[in-house]
Amino acid sequence: MKMSTMDGNQAAAYASYAFTEVAAIFPITPSSPMAELVDEWASQGKKNIFGQVVNVTEMQSEAGAAGAMHGSLQAGALTTTYTASQGLLLMIPNLYKMAGELLPGVLHVSARALAAHALSIFGDHQDVMACRQTGAALLASSNVQEVMDLGCIAHLASIRSRIPFIHFFDGFRTSHEFQKINVIDYSDLAAIIDMQAVKDFRDRALNPEHPVVRGTAQNPDIYFQGREAANRFYDNVPSTVEGYMNEISRITGRHYRLFDYYGAPDAEYVIIAMGSVCDTIDETVDYLNSAGRRTGAVRVRLYRPFSGKHLLDVMPKTVKKIAVLDRTKEPGAPGEPLYLDVCKAYYSLEGEKPVIIGGRYGLGSKDTRPSQIVAVFDNLESDSPSSKISIAFGNRFSYCSESCLARWRAKSAEGASQISFSCAAKASFSFCDT
Repeated sequence: MKMSTMDGNQAAAYASYAFTEVAAIFPITPSSPMAELVDEWASQGKKNIFGQVVNVTEMQSEAGAAGAMHGSLQAGALTTTYTASQGLLLMIPNLYKMAGELLPGVLHVSARALAAHALSIFGDHQDVMACRQTGAALLASSNVQEVMDLGCIAHLASIRSRIPFIHFFDGFRTSHEFQKINVIDYSDLAAIIDMQAVKDFRDRALNPEHPVVRGTAQNPDIYFQGREAANRFYDNVPSTVEGYMNEISRITGRHYRLFDYYGAPDAEYVIIAMGSVCDTIDETVDYLNSAGRRTGAVRVRLYRPFSGKHLLDVMPKTVKKIAVLDRTKEPGAPGEPLYLDVCKAYYSLEGEKPVIIGGRYGLGSKDTRPSQIVAVFDNLESDSPSSKISIAFGNRFSYCSESCLARWRAKSAEGASQISFSCAAKASFSFCDT
């Protein structure tokens, strides 16, 4: 398998180009390079797996791009867009339509902060979390290799399930991070796409030769039933995504699950998260376990539809306390979204349940270091862990004291000083001698 150095945006663009017939685009930081690359490749005559050059159309705004995407899908063309932050919010009305009409489009999102008290162009999950109620599936990638692999899975699963997918990864931290990765050949992807599902999708396209009525206004006697009729399609999404994860594993040798557990098989303290922080958590788990502690981490990949069964299947039976870290903030809510979903998954269990706490991290790309992950595990292991933690600043808002964290230094197994990659002039994490 060919290897190439690229960033997350290029990996997503490469994966999406294979399955895209129409790309409706509008630039917004940090997603713009995805659309730019697709446009460049189309101008060079690059072919997708169907032997076509992608038809790229730039609209007047993200709202227009989403409207064009909706219309193109209704016309029977597999359509993709790329966006982030406020741009994704402008697409929400059409996301409801695409999900309600069971249209297999994919949005690749370099997840970014929203303008609240101030604008921020940097990464977190506020934008994608604002879309979880639309009916679009949400698939999270943690690094550049996953963007390549899960980007392909998003398209394959969307076509088979008829559900639109939002494939997201952290803005700048992953979208602009360069890694040397394995590139999946288009011929391998062409061999696993469900062409019968593609044919069925095209057969359902609006056509004056066989007209149908869509987009009607419905009254109280029937609207509710129509909404509930979609349930079976969502019930099938986890197994569809899981099936394509297995197919990609067969091609690449890289194994994915809806929820991936990493750490001690008998872990008592576990952190659940999604996005780029998962790699940092895994490194920290290795360090702590080498020192005799029993810790673990769960990496969330398919966030919507949320399968509590698959989460519980990977969790160690020995777990006593869980910290769920969200990269978003919902003022006034009893907890952030992922935390509430995990609580619901455990609520249905009988018998003694683990203690579950929630926390926020990394808003506006605020760095999250191994030292801070250690503080989260220290909090879990305390007799009365704080239940609402904000990681990364030592003041009255935060459990994790920066003055304490600054004294923590991790050593590699060999005791050598190490410093890893940096992003936007901030060290992502480092191992160094005390």
